[in-house]
Amino acid sequence: MVIRVAAVGDIHMGPDSQGLLRPAFETLPDCADLLLLAGDLTRHGTPEEARVVAREVCGLPVPVVAVLGNHDHHDERPETVTSILQDAGVRVLEGEGTVVECAGGKVGIAGTKGFGGGFVGRSAGEFGEPVMKEFVRTTRRSADSLHAALKGLDEEGCAARVALTHFSPVADTLAGEPPEIHPFLGSYLLAEAIDTAGADLAVHGHAHMGAEHGMTAGGVRVRNVAQPVIRRAFNVYRLGAA
Repeated sequence: MVIRVAAVGDIHMGPDSQGLLRPAFETLPDCADLLLLAGDLTRHGTPEEARVVAREVCGLPVPVVAVLGNHDHHDERPETVTSILQDAGVRVLEGEGTVVECAGGKVGIAGTKGFGGGFVGRSAGEFGEPVMKEFVRTTRRSADSLHAALKGLDEEGCAARVALTHFSPVADTLAGEPPEIHPFLGSYLLAEAIDTAGADLAVHGHAHMGAEHGMTAGGVRVRNVAQPVIRRAFNVYRLGAA
């Protein structure tokens, strides 16, 4: 059986965009088994903006799973944003996993926002000033939680496992972004977590000028679903043999 995963990130919704995506989302039962939201769902992380997103996805006939992005943290109320989305039926993950029942079998989604730091050969080190060490430790904690969540899903009998992040785990999907900002767009630690724990697909956003397709060193498919990249309401990815 094939499991159809719809995904989009960086929809950056505000009061003036209410209803923009809803017509497309209502077609999801015809083409997908679940919807993944890869962060930056709001513009500034305000409750008002979160309620716009909530109305956009409330009552959809497919499960909706999300992580927050850096924009969703800007107003320093990520717990409020999370609560509003959860009240609308969205499963919001941060260092956790969840299992979705689909016609094609159980799908396990492990989610975390992630953070920056860079990639092999061009990455920040956990050394020096406390603020620098905390920067790298933030990413390491996020990657460790993603690893633990994926490993936990391995024990749930899932037909497929997906790693959902906002920041990128690989440099491939940053092609098109200025190299100078790559360390602020993702970290190889996320890819290491995915490869060592195992996954069938990794989905992220954040890189508006990046590329859609990438792959971890261990061969896991990576897809950048930032809306400015995919240029549609969502893309659908298929897991399992046809």
